[in-house]
Amino acid sequence: MNRLTMIFVVLVVSTSLAACNTMQGVGKDVAKGGQAIEKAAR
Repeated sequence: MNRLTMIFVVLVVSTSLAACNTMQGVGKDVAKGGQAIEKAAR
């Protein structure tokens, strides 16, 4: 593979990993918000 292809592959992989971490963080935030609503309802 040439250098440009390698750079492209690295960028795609790093973007994919960042997206996974972001979605995991959003899931945790939503769960914490749901817990706060439940606590307030009690």
